[in-house]
Amino acid sequence: MFHGVIMHRIHMTTSIPADDNLLLVGRQTIHALRRVLGRGLGEEAATCLQEAGYAAGEQIYGTFLKWLPEHTGLTDPGELDAEALEDVLSAFFQALGWGGVTVTQIGSAGLAITSTDWAEAEPAAGASLPSCYLASGMFADFISRLAEMPVAVMEVECRTRAEPRCRFLIGAPETMGAVYDAMMSGQDYESALAG
Repeated sequence: MFHGVIMHRIHMTTSIPADDNLLLVGRQTIHALRRVLGRGLGEEAATCLQEAGYAAGEQIYGTFLKWLPEHTGLTDPGELDAEALEDVLSAFFQALGWGGVTVTQIGSAGLAITSTDWAEAEPAAGASLPSCYLASGMFADFISRLAEMPVAVMEVECRTRAEPRCRFLIGAPETMGAVYDAMMSGQDYESALAG
């Protein structure tokens, strides 16, 4: 009886459809996972976490498809107009516990997903590089499914790096490759996407 009350309250709070394959994992668990893998694998930890995030993208997208009708009245995410996309994605990721997001167009070929409260970020860590590796992989799979075309994702700002927000750039793989190359040569990402 007590267990059912707790589960009902969680379901009502998150409004996420029941799914036997989803787990509720705390922020501290994700932060510890990144630290432990970083100690053991060094730079390879980023790739491992991105791959894990990418693998999670399919299931998170499936949950999104179940969640969408109740919150928008739509069954096909392709029917969402660009203006509604930000509110819908923000509500969904907040319901999952990841945090709110904004979605903005950058230049003619890029999209940015930005969050000031992204759960994967650990502001006290003082990292030298953007470190939301799980989210980068998850967004790559999730947005590829949403857009019905392959996309690449690159985090360019991160609260783990003591910045005020996490920002993920999204675009065609060749576009993101060019942005990465431009950034490595000293150009900022907004200029690289404007060109």
